[in-house]
Amino acid sequence: MIRNCGFSGLYVDANAVAPSTALKIHSLFRQQYVDGGIIGPPATTRGTTRLYLSGVQSGEVAQWFLKGPLEAIDLGANVNAASALKMAYAAYTKGSSALLLAVNTLAEKSGVRNHLLAEWAISQPGLATRSEKAALGTSRKAWRFVGEMQEIAKTFAEQSLPDDFHLGAAEIYRRMDSLKNSPPSDIYQVMASLGADGDKQQHN
Repeated sequence: MIRNCGFSGLYVDANAVAPSTALKIHSLFRQQYVDGGIIGPPATTRGTTRLYLSGVQSGEVAQWFLKGPLEAIDLGANVNAASALKMAYAAYTKGSSALLLAVNTLAEKSGVRNHLLAEWAISQPGLATRSEKAALGTSRKAWRFVGEMQEIAKTFAEQSLPDDFHLGAAEIYRRMDSLKNSPPSDIYQVMASLGADGDKQQHN
């Protein structure tokens, strides 16, 4: 462990974790700890990706990123504010993608997906395209989202809010694990993975 190796510098943790998990890390490093949360794609152009920072030393760390493609935003001295923001943001972005994939699979297995797409074209334009993007965009990295959804569920529970939805999202992404090495070419392969896994569990 870094702490046990005599590390004496600032420790910045920008993993997607619950605020309570951030507090546990803070307890190891105290004033040396800076909480972080990254929002956006891999940073190649400034203005696309932000590193949110919090903690007593967050202002100093933010100065490290004045140049370069990654923009750092200081949220102040609250030791886990960056993680709280990341959890709230990803709860919607990655959570809603999981929901869309589940809805598409439900409609497909029920034999009504074509009708659902037709209705979306009338009342929810854009959802069909977003569904395709969610399927192709998350497949290779869905396995990484399982733990993140569990951390989000933990965050909800610790604020006395229902955690069921994001536990379900974690299961959706878990069922996509096999796609990380064989990226699908369309949403049908993703739906097959989600549905087949569920059928397998029912028969076990």
